[in-house]
Amino acid sequence: MINTRRILPITILLGGLLATSCVSNKKFTTLNGQYNELDGKYKALTAQYQQGQLDLTDSRAKVRSLEDQLENERRNNVTLKEAYLKLQNTLDNSIAQNSQGNVNISKLVDEINASNKYIQHLVNTKNKSDSLNMVLTNNLTRSLSREEMRDVDVQVLKGVVYISLSDNMLYKSGSYEISDKAGETLSKIAKIITDYKDYEVLIEGNTDTDPISKPNIRNNWDLSTLRASSVVQALQNTYGVDPKRLTAGGRGEYNPIADNSTANGKARNRRTQIIITPKLDQFMELIDKAPETK
Repeated sequence: MINTRRILPITILLGGLLATSCVSNKKFTTLNGQYNELDGKYKALTAQYQQGQLDLTDSRAKVRSLEDQLENERRNNVTLKEAYLKLQNTLDNSIAQNSQGNVNISKLVDEINASNKYIQHLVNTKNKSDSLNMVLTNNLTRSLSREEMRDVDVQVLKGVVYISLSDNMLYKSGSYEISDKAGETLSKIAKIITDYKDYEVLIEGNTDTDPISKPNIRNNWDLSTLRASSVVQALQNTYGVDPKRLTAGGRGEYNPIADNSTANGKARNRRTQIIITPKLDQFMELIDKAPETK
């Protein structure tokens, strides 16, 4: 028969141990979680600290670099101040040694300003002339057909418009008379010349080196001049260009643009140039307006 008096205490003891064991496990689990959380925070703070150390080192390097730059600028500033003082002393000495007394700085500044305004005026005038030249050239080239452009070369060189016409298009063979097919091209050029009234027009004849054999033409000088004169008279009489703006000239064979030893070179040299330039008297008027200096 089982002794119940002995069994009961043992049962109570085992129950107590089990209860104690459960509470301890719960506390251990809680403490372990807290430890892991603190360990994670510790590692994060350690990483932040290490990054902070790196940033601090980098910042210190930058500060040292900026301090070096500042020191260099301070030295440069000292050098500039010394140079300024030397220049100031030189200027003071020059003014002191001037036998004419005090320098009228205001008048000198006015003269400099007047000269600057005049120079700017010349620059603006040149820019305006260059722009007009480009418009003139574009208007002319747009008005010419593709076939006409084969016999016409248009260039702007140093502010001057050069229209070069081949002799095959302008004249009858071996003659200074204007050909029929040149009429349409000359009419387009005449319109451009008429539209730009502030320009002088020089018609310049050029030949190759082959001698001319005509009873009424002595040499290439005559031929080049007669051809230029024919173009001038056509512009005046047929197309209404003011003759006061026109000049005819011949340069014979002495202004070649190609080698006269080849047929192609001779063909390029046989040309008549229409040279369009701003009026010389306008330029001289600008020169006369230059400010006087003392």
